[in-house]
Amino acid sequence: MDFFSTQNILVHIPIGAGGYDLSWIEAIGTLAGLLCIWLASQEKVSNYAFGLINVTLFAVIFFQIQLYASLLLQLFFLVANIYGWYAWSRQSDDNETLLRIRWLPLPKAIAWLCTCAGAIALMTLYIDPVFALLTRMAVSVMQAAGLNVAMPTLQPDAFPFWDACLMVLSIAAMILMTRKYVENWLLWVVINIISVVIFARQGVYAMSLEYLLLTVIALNGCRIWIKRAHRRGSRALS
Repeated sequence: MDFFSTQNILVHIPIGAGGYDLSWIEAIGTLAGLLCIWLASQEKVSNYAFGLINVTLFAVIFFQIQLYASLLLQLFFLVANIYGWYAWSRQSDDNETLLRIRWLPLPKAIAWLCTCAGAIALMTLYIDPVFALLTRMAVSVMQAAGLNVAMPTLQPDAFPFWDACLMVLSIAAMILMTRKYVENWLLWVVINIISVVIFARQGVYAMSLEYLLLTVIALNGCRIWIKRAHRRGSRALS
């Protein structure tokens, strides 16, 4: 279908060298992502509906531009969104939400910090073979499903450390969000700031502006959740 093609251009944005052609699928996927983050900051379960739209459309985009490792990451986010919808929707016998906004207990926070640091260090060293492996896995799965895809030619990662940070912290932030831990917003702020700089360095200014907007939303979400966690006295909860 033409709608799902990245060649179906919605608008040409005159920004950067040669401008940027924004496709319908990217525009709708991006809008769904923005709504997902904004609704999550308001603690609305409906954020996961838009999250599912976002990751599904982005998976289609990554398939078309042959970023199969990124496609697999979207599949992880798909599962995380389904789980998050379930976890946020659970209610007690008094029809109150079981999960409450809270801080990670200090031992868990230290464990998460050490795990992320170790994973980033390993990914920085092995990011090219890891993404090559993930790409081969994705190609094999799609070929088994009957899709006519070939293994793309992979280039060395331009920003191995920062890409490793984005991948590891995104996974951690998504998991923490499904459990309503305030720290997820701190991670999203870091992720978005890194993305703004990397996309600007690569000359993809439209994406850089998008992540700048996401940074503002994440900062607001952080502010709201900190207030709610403080009001509920949830730091002592595990």
